[in-house]
Amino acid sequence: MTDLVWKDRKRIIFGLPWTFTKYGLSEDRLFITSGFFNIKEDEVRLYRIMDISLERTMWQRMFGLGTIKCCSADRTLKDFEVKNIKKSQEVKEMLSAYVEEERTKKRVSSREFLDDDDHEDDI
Repeated sequence: MTDLVWKDRKRIIFGLPWTFTKYGLSEDRLFITSGFFNIKEDEVRLYRIMDISLERTMWQRMFGLGTIKCCSADRTLKDFEVKNIKKSQEVKEMLSAYVEEERTKKRVSSREFLDDDDHEDDI
């Protein structure tokens, strides 16, 4: 298994981790594992994440939780959420820093994720 810099579980009522969804972050990938009998494991390379936002409802704020929304160029995962996690602001900032670092390492810009249909001038 890859060395993780952060891990947590999706939380439910009162901020308790009574779910079967786990999140993990390494220096180059984000992992989402869910399920009990049938387990689904997703991962997204950080350089494929284009935008990150944080949402905290009143209920989430009461229990110290938040949801990170990610817009991704990953074909299987597409846009996704890291739901109901503790220290969501800190995790968002950490994720953002790792995303920028990976994008710089790989020399990736957002232009590389645009479809050819978006370029009307290219002929």
